[in-house]
Amino acid sequence: MTRKHYFIEGVVQGVGFRPFIYKIATELDLKGFVKNTPEGVEIELQGCIERIEDFEKILKNELPPLAHIDAIKSKFVQVINSSKSFDILHSDSEQSSPKSTLVSPDICICDDCLKDLKNGRFKNYFATNCTNCGPRYSIIKTLPYDRENTSMKKFEMCKECREDYENPLNRRYHAQPISCQNCGPKLNETIEETAKKIIEGKIVAIKGIGGFHIVCDARNDKVLKRLREFKNRPSKPFAIMCEDLSQVKKIAKLDDKECELIESKERPIVVLNKEKNTLISALVAPNIDRIGCFLPYTALHHLLFEFLYFPIVATSANLGGEPIITTKEMIKEKLPFVDFILDFNRDIINAVDDSVVQIVNSKTQVLRLARGYAPKVIKLPFKVDKKILAVGANQKDTISICFDNTIILSPHIGDLDSLMSLEYFQRTIETFNSFYDFKPDVIVHDNHPNYETTKWAKKQDIELKQLQHHLAHIYAAKAEFGLSGDYLGFSFDGTGFGDDKTLWGGEVFLGDCRKYHFKHIKLLGGEKAIKEPRRVALSLLFEKYTLQEVLELDLECVKEFSDANIKMLHQSYSKNLNAPLSSSVGRLFDGIASISGLLQIQSYEGEAGLMCEMSYDFRIKDSFEYKIINGEIDIEYDFFDNNIVSKFINTLVSIVLDISKKENLDVILSGGVFQNKTLLELIAVKLKENNIDFYHQQSTPINDGGISLGQIYSFIKKFV
Repeated sequence: MTRKHYFIEGVVQGVGFRPFIYKIATELDLKGFVKNTPEGVEIELQGCIERIEDFEKILKNELPPLAHIDAIKSKFVQVINSSKSFDILHSDSEQSSPKSTLVSPDICICDDCLKDLKNGRFKNYFATNCTNCGPRYSIIKTLPYDRENTSMKKFEMCKECREDYENPLNRRYHAQPISCQNCGPKLNETIEETAKKIIEGKIVAIKGIGGFHIVCDARNDKVLKRLREFKNRPSKPFAIMCEDLSQVKKIAKLDDKECELIESKERPIVVLNKEKNTLISALVAPNIDRIGCFLPYTALHHLLFEFLYFPIVATSANLGGEPIITTKEMIKEKLPFVDFILDFNRDIINAVDDSVVQIVNSKTQVLRLARGYAPKVIKLPFKVDKKILAVGANQKDTISICFDNTIILSPHIGDLDSLMSLEYFQRTIETFNSFYDFKPDVIVHDNHPNYETTKWAKKQDIELKQLQHHLAHIYAAKAEFGLSGDYLGFSFDGTGFGDDKTLWGGEVFLGDCRKYHFKHIKLLGGEKAIKEPRRVALSLLFEKYTLQEVLELDLECVKEFSDANIKMLHQSYSKNLNAPLSSSVGRLFDGIASISGLLQIQSYEGEAGLMCEMSYDFRIKDSFEYKIINGEIDIEYDFFDNNIVSKFINTLVSIVLDISKKENLDVILSGGVFQNKTLLELIAVKLKENNIDFYHQQSTPINDGGISLGQIYSFIKKFV
């Protein structure tokens, strides 16, 4: 008779792991127990050694769909009191040791639960779920993940749900959100009435897993125009929810990987190429050839599409710059234009937006890490002796925490431009502190003194470390791939505070040292230049031409201004009045978009870059000449070249390749500019042709959403 003890770490709670263990053990006639602890799952098995070995093989190869094991520790123990059965023991939440069990992301409804919607106790029940699907992060208050620690605590299970919940062989065993028509959350309106309002052309708010969506008919020009006016969103694209993959294919072009991604259990919004003559209004995503599509991910969504035969706009319910709304009361206060609200009485504890992804180089690229993917866990091959909090950037903010051998990256928080967003940022920190009894020893922040995250960090009575923004981008990629040592890092984005007090954004690092950068341009009007590419264009023109020559140029960006305005801006340029220096590649894209006549004023971040990407002509192989003097990269533009956009992108590709060949190191590509799919794929082709190994983020955000991850990883590099 042999007895063996196991301790398992990873995503092993709330994912059907204990009933999985119970089923294996009973089938193999092994005795003992399985139990959740604040740190993971504890197992003891008693029986013949051969069957224990069989158990271990199954454990490693046949996990439940949502479970993930990071570490298994095992040892043989003495048989004192022989077990008579195999039991699932209750969680021991009174242990005093720190919590380290990992919180699972929210996952879309599984196929088995979809079948349950057709008949039986769960027929047409909008909140149907099991251990293989449904809400997780969005309903948890603290660990361990037991019903009493979730927003389901107030719903007492009926007899049938209790039986399912307590039966280890049932798919709903210890599914904490388990409920049915008899005992669970209730809708305030019928789904049929909601669908009727959408068909009538109304704007509807529908509660999801992590917040409300604003929903309307994606074919209806009138309602979309109204929605854009109310949300003050003139051209930023809306996401589209489709009934199924066949409906998506009428709207967008998909390859096999995109099909796989859009149907994955995470159900992200996938950025796709539009089809012509689609089912949807041109106002859904005006002026661009891309569209973000996703599929229903809750029972409620699937039931809604039983009454609809067309795609719907499903955009986050919020005001610009504010977090997603989670209550009916806030919808009424913040979005009074909403005609109808479909709510239910299960509280959202932790707001979480929809994830946004695209396929680049046949791999997933995360643009917004949220529902389905976050909290994101990265395991380290070593232990860190401090608890570290990293607070990220000011735009697309996330936080990260590190303890022992674990880094956890939060879901997308957003831009910290409003009081509500800043409160959401602070609440997210409190949430993760509560999950893991986490109190940081060190806080890592950006070196920009005016970032809200920096200001917050400096108010805490905790040891502080700071990291330059663009180096954090490089370290974010290192963290995802577990890299150490020196790499050639290309960090291209909008603007970030540089070590020389200028605004960086086109930096090349050799190890931790900035070796190359793009020639500075002057941002006329400071922050105004970020929203007005025409100002960047004028700055580029002032660099090459006299004031009188600029006044005489036949370019749309010049015609945007009166002669008096141009003279005033030239004075600002000449005397460095409200004209900060920037090496940003993102701003160069803005200037090129303006000079080429694509866009003069941006209505959302990255619009100019997207317009440039759309206008790229793959037939154009030429590029502009450039020179590097003392590490400064200076491009010799021809502002009157009809192919200026394509040649500019080709020039960036040449710069990356030429520097990579010269430095002879493996390459890292990071920063928001590399969301430009065309640019990244062109660079990838050239690097592959030259046998240069390179990395760009796939499962973590390549934009500022990855900054907190890079901040943490830079600090812990001494432990590598």
